[in-house]
Amino acid sequence: MAVIKAENLSKEVSLGNQTLSILSALNLEVNARESLAIIGRSGSGKSTLLSLLAGLDSATSGKIALNGNELTKLDEDGRAAVRNQHVGFIFQSFQLLPHLTALDNVMLPLELAGDKQAQRKAEAWLDKVGLGGRMHHQPNQLSGGEQQRVAIARAFVTEPEILFADEPTGNLDPTTGQNIVDLLFELNAEHGTTLVLVTHDHQLAHLCQRYVILENGALIEGQAEDTVSPQNSSLVRNG
Repeated sequence: MAVIKAENLSKEVSLGNQTLSILSALNLEVNARESLAIIGRSGSGKSTLLSLLAGLDSATSGKIALNGNELTKLDEDGRAAVRNQHVGFIFQSFQLLPHLTALDNVMLPLELAGDKQAQRKAEAWLDKVGLGGRMHHQPNQLSGGEQQRVAIARAFVTEPEILFADEPTGNLDPTTGQNIVDLLFELNAEHGTTLVLVTHDHQLAHLCQRYVILENGALIEGQAEDTVSPQNSSLVRNG
């Protein structure tokens, strides 16, 4: 069953007197519990597509359904409500609030949802990602890998059905990036989320069950038989 469905999706932006087409009549379906990578060259529109699928941006035309909610019929508040209920995010730049501790950053989405168990759940997730002893540190007191672990804990703490990850190892050295990849796929398999991953790294993409290549505003399907298991992912490198 498709939990993400895009039909004839197009995105255009205006640049002075010109109109730039980023995505054109794009179609995509992602099934529940599937892991999918979106790959392509820098500037190909990967992050734009991810933002559209997640309801962070609005399309020029076409339809997007997320867990049966047609995002293209909703205003920003409506899209935000769908995101809060179904979606988790991991970004290349971590997107942690600098004045909050690791614990407070992970608690924040739960507190916004009125969860009275926010602290207990956040502490448990920081323990799970190996930061039980660092939860009272602010982001500037943590390494890049530790900050991304906080971001992973924050993404999973709300138990999302769908997880979007945009270049999750892009700001990390190869060894730290490898550790983050292993952790991400381990937690994703354990909790049965649907994972949509944007990357320019083909080897990272091959860890997913399926990948698509974004080229000239359209998608080309990858081959599932090219996929390798996360346990044999030592070739993954940052590009």
